[in-house]
Amino acid sequence: MRKISRLALVILLFCISCSSERNTFVNRTFHNVTAHYNAYYLADVRLKEVEEEVYQNYKEDYTQVLPVFIPFDSATIQANEEKLSSSRELASKAIEWHKISNWVDDSYFLLGKVDYYQSHFDDAKNTFKYVNVNSKNADLRHQTLATLLRLYVDLGEFENANFTIDYFSKETGISKENRYELYRTLAYYYERRGDRSGVIGALDKALEYSKDKKEASRMNFILAQRYQREGFDALAYEYYGKALAGNPPYERSFYAQLYAQQVAELNASKDLKKVRKYYEELYEDPKNRDLKDVVIYEKALFEEKQGDTEFTLDLLHQAAKEPGSNPRVKGYIYQKLAEINLGVFKDYRATKYYLDSALTFISENDPVTLEINSQKESLDQYVFHIERIQGNDSLLNLARLPTDEQKLIAENYIKAEEDRLIREAEAKQKPKSTSIFDNLLAFNDRGSGSTFYFDNSVAMQQGAIDFRRTWGNRPLQDNWRRSAVSFQSSSPTITEPKPGDSTATDTQNLLSQLPSLEDLLSEIPNSPEEMETLNLELEESYFELGKLLYFDLKETSLSVDNLETLVREYPTSSKKPEAYYLLYLAQKDLGGNSQQYVSRLNREFPESQYTFSVNNPDAASGNLAYVESSKRYELAYNAYYEGNYQNSKSIIRSALEEYPLTRNTERLLLLDIMNTGKTQSRAVYRERLENFIHNTQDENLVDLARNMLKPLLTAAELAELNPPKLEEGDSTKVDSSELAGTEGDEALVESPYKYKESTTHIFVLAMEPGQAEAAKSLLADLESFHSANFSKEKLRTGEMNMNRENAIYIISPFSNAEKAKEYYKKFQQGFNSEGLPKEVIADAFVISIENFQVLHKNKNLEEYRAFFKSAYK
Repeated sequence: MRKISRLALVILLFCISCSSERNTFVNRTFHNVTAHYNAYYLADVRLKEVEEEVYQNYKEDYTQVLPVFIPFDSATIQANEEKLSSSRELASKAIEWHKISNWVDDSYFLLGKVDYYQSHFDDAKNTFKYVNVNSKNADLRHQTLATLLRLYVDLGEFENANFTIDYFSKETGISKENRYELYRTLAYYYERRGDRSGVIGALDKALEYSKDKKEASRMNFILAQRYQREGFDALAYEYYGKALAGNPPYERSFYAQLYAQQVAELNASKDLKKVRKYYEELYEDPKNRDLKDVVIYEKALFEEKQGDTEFTLDLLHQAAKEPGSNPRVKGYIYQKLAEINLGVFKDYRATKYYLDSALTFISENDPVTLEINSQKESLDQYVFHIERIQGNDSLLNLARLPTDEQKLIAENYIKAEEDRLIREAEAKQKPKSTSIFDNLLAFNDRGSGSTFYFDNSVAMQQGAIDFRRTWGNRPLQDNWRRSAVSFQSSSPTITEPKPGDSTATDTQNLLSQLPSLEDLLSEIPNSPEEMETLNLELEESYFELGKLLYFDLKETSLSVDNLETLVREYPTSSKKPEAYYLLYLAQKDLGGNSQQYVSRLNREFPESQYTFSVNNPDAASGNLAYVESSKRYELAYNAYYEGNYQNSKSIIRSALEEYPLTRNTERLLLLDIMNTGKTQSRAVYRERLENFIHNTQDENLVDLARNMLKPLLTAAELAELNPPKLEEGDSTKVDSSELAGTEGDEALVESPYKYKESTTHIFVLAMEPGQAEAAKSLLADLESFHSANFSKEKLRTGEMNMNRENAIYIISPFSNAEKAKEYYKKFQQGFNSEGLPKEVIADAFVISIENFQVLHKNKNLEEYRAFFKSAYK
C-alpha cells in the first residue's frame, strides 16, 4: 500500500510539472530541461546539418576574390526541405509545449532562420524583430540583429541595414562571438556596397574575435587577395602566410603558396629562368595533379606580362586541355583567350566562340558573366552575318561552275578533311617510351611507327579513310561477322558494333566527321528560287554587318567595305538610302569624300529622311528637336484632315529639313505618303508605301502602312496576304491548341528566357537517372544518328546531372537557332534508342547558351519547355 502511495505521489508531481502554465520552480526546471535538450536541441541540429551541407557543396573559386559569406544554394536548400520542415516543427513544439521555458526566444530565432533559408524573407524579418524586441537575453538579441543585418544586405535594403548598424553601435555588453558575427556581416555589407577599404577593415576586426581556425584561414586568404589587388604586396604576402595556418584544404594552401610567391618574388624577379622553373616544378608535383590547369594558366599570365603573345596563347590552349578540379578556371582561360584575340588580333569570330566556351563554365552569378553577355550581343551578330556571307557567296560561286568542276572541288575538300584527320591522329600519338623495361614487353612500340596495327592510331585513321574511299558508307565489319549472315535462315541482320568496341567507336567517330560527296553537291543551289534566297540573305547581311561594324565595333573602314559592296552588288536594295547615309558618316570620320553620298541621296532618294539629314548637318537633335517636330506633326496632321494636302506637305518638308532624324521622322514620312495618296497617282502612292514598309523599324507604323496598301492590291495579291480560313471539316485543320496564341505570348513575355536567333544553341535530352541507366546504347545510337544525318557537323555529346531528378545529355554546338531546330526536327522524326522512352524523345528541346545558364540555375525544366513551345515551334 505504501509503495502504491509513493508511485501515485510521483505521478502526481510529474503531471503537475508537465503543465506549461504553472510558473513554479519544479515546473520551470522541467520545461527548461525538456525544451533545451529535446525539441530545441533537435531543431538546432537539423538546421546546422543543412548549413554544413551548403558549406560542403560550395566550390571555392580561388582565382577570384572569395566572398565573405558562402552564398546559399537554392538547390541544396530544396534538397533539404525535409530537414528544414523538421527543424521548423521541432522549434514550434518547443514554443507551444514549453511556454514558460527559457528557450522560447531561441526557438523563435531558429524559426526565423528556417524562413530565411527558405526565402520567406518577410516572415524571417518579422520573427527577428520580434526576438529583438521581446527577448531579455542580450546575447540572443545581438545574434538576431547580426542575422537580420545580413538579411537586409542580401535583399539590398541598405537603408534598413544602416539603421540596424546604427542601432547595434549603441548596444553594450556584446560578447566576443557576437562581435565576430557583427564584423563579418559588416564586411559583407561593405562588399555589397563596393567599399574595398571597408571590407578589409571589418575582416581585420572579425579576426580579432575568431575562434574557428579554419574560418580564420579563409578570412586571411580573402584579406591577402584584397591586399594583392590593392597593390600592397608585403601585406598580401603576410596574410597568405597566415592563411596556411588552421589546416586549410589543400587547394587553398596551393593557391596561398602560389600567390605568396607571386607577390614576393615572381612579379618582381628579373630572373625569368628561375620563375619558369618554379612553374615547371609546380606542374610536375604529383600533389597538383588536379590543379595543372591553374599552374599553366598562371604561367600564361606571367608570359603575357613579358610580351610574348604567341607563347601566352600556346599556354592558354594547353591550360584548357589540362585536368582541373574547378570548372570555372576553364571559363576564365577561355575568357582570357577571347580578350587577347579581341585586343591584339581584332579577331571577332574567335572572340565570340571563346566567349561562348567561357559561358559554359562561368557561373551566371559571376560578375564577368554580365560583361560577357553584353559584349557577345554584337559579336554574335557579327559572326552570324560574316559566316552567312562567306557561306552564301561560296555556294553562289559554285553554282556558276560546270558540274565537273563542282565535283572536283567537293572531292578536293573531302581529301583535305582526310589529311586533317590524319594530322590530328599524328598529333595525338604519345611519344615513344624509352624505358629499359619496354624491351621485355611483347608490344613495346606504341608510337606512330608501331608495327602492331591496333596500337597505331595513324594507321587506323588511314585504314578507315581507305575503306571509305573503296566501299563508301557501308558498315565496317570483320569477315566472320559477314560470313555469319549466311547461316541465318531469316533476313540477314548485321549486329551493330557495341559501345565497348573501341575500334568500331573510333571508326564511327572518324567517319561521322567526313562529309559525303553527295551531301556536299546537294548544298549547291540549282534553281533560280534558291539563288534568289541566297542573294536576299547576302543583301541583308552586308547591310547589317556594315551597321554593326560602324556603330558597335568601331571598324569604320570595314564598315565602308561592306556597305559599298551592298550598293554595288544590289543596286535596287531597299536599304540603299540608309547605306548611303552610313557611308556619308563613315567617310566624314575617315576624312574621305562624303559629298558623293550627299549627291547620290539627293539624286536617287530626294524624299528620304536621310537626304534631309545630310542636307542639314547642323539641324537640331535630341529632346528639343523631338518636341518641335511633334508640334509640326500635329499641324500637318490637322491640315491633312482639313483637306489642305499641299499645306500639310509643306509643313512636313520644313519639319524634316529642320529636324531630320527624330522619333517623329517615320510618322512624318507616313503622313507625307498619305498626302501623296490624295494628290498623285495610285502607282506612286503604292510605290512609296511599299518602300516605307521595307525601310521602317516601327512595327505599329508598318502595320498601318500595310492596311493602307491593301486597297491598292489585286485580288490575287490579297489572296496571298490573306489565305482562306480552314473549315471545321477540313482534314488539314490545325489543332486549336496551336492557334491559341494569346496564352503562349503571355508566357513568352513573362518568361526569364530570351529568344535570340543568331546565338549558339545546344540540344538537350532530359530524363530520370533510372531512364539514363536503362538506355545503355544511347551514346552509340547518337553517334550513328549523327553519322547518318549530320556527317559534316562536328557534333559533340556530353552528359551531366542537372539535379537529383534529372540527368541530361547535351549535343552541341549549333551556331544558331535555325540549325538547332533542323537537328530537333530530324531527331523527332528519325531517332530511336533501345530502352529510351518515347516521352523523353518528345520532351527534348533546344536552348541557347545564355538560356541554359538560367535553366541550370533555377532547374525548372517545365518552365523552359513552355518557353520552347512558344518560341521555337
